[in-house]
Amino acid sequence: MRHLFISFLLSLFSTLLTAQSLDRMQWFNEPENWSISNNTLMMDVTPQSDYWRISHYGFTVDDAPFLYTMRGGEFEVKVRISGEYKVRFDQAGLMLRIDKENYIKTGIEFVDGKYNLSTVVTHKTSDWSVIELDEPVEYIWIKAVRRLDAVEIFYSFDDKDYIMMRNCWLQDNTPVMVGMMAASPDGSGFKVKFDNFRITHLPDQRRCEWLKNNQE
Repeated sequence: MRHLFISFLLSLFSTLLTAQSLDRMQWFNEPENWSISNNTLMMDVTPQSDYWRISHYGFTVDDAPFLYTMRGGEFEVKVRISGEYKVRFDQAGLMLRIDKENYIKTGIEFVDGKYNLSTVVTHKTSDWSVIELDEPVEYIWIKAVRRLDAVEIFYSFDDKDYIMMRNCWLQDNTPVMVGMMAASPDGSGFKVKFDNFRITHLPDQRRCEWLKNNQE
């Protein structure tokens, strides 16, 4: 009986560990070639694909690959990214998306031969901020923390020391699609790898404050 109970606990623990497994997520703009193995996503990024709305360039595109799951509350999400970036604007990272007019994409982007930490925030129209890296990197960690109506975005080279790169608005109390995206607006595509993807639930901040102020 004891062995059966231990086996049950191990099975339950294994189920919990795989609850965020990538093969349970969904594609928006599924690329032609991709694979998932050991909870690692590999893909050939769709050529001439991107996410952008109107501002500066005067066009709207919404056709790059995006593997996502749905989240309704507050959370932390992070992933490690490595890619064979080739031409201007090749990019890979995280995306938080409500709909075609409201989304955040953030990660690494290849611009003018240099690696940049990049964030695009879109509410009706898109903006773009970049932090140029001194030298190429083998991989980068990107983390986003959604709290109330704000998303804080961080980067790290070792998954230990994280540096904030952006704080931006996103409508709260609204379900979001969250996951991994990549785009190749100017190029013929490239190979990219995402691993160590993880979403951690965060207790609702307003509810926690109410409970604290209304203890029995």
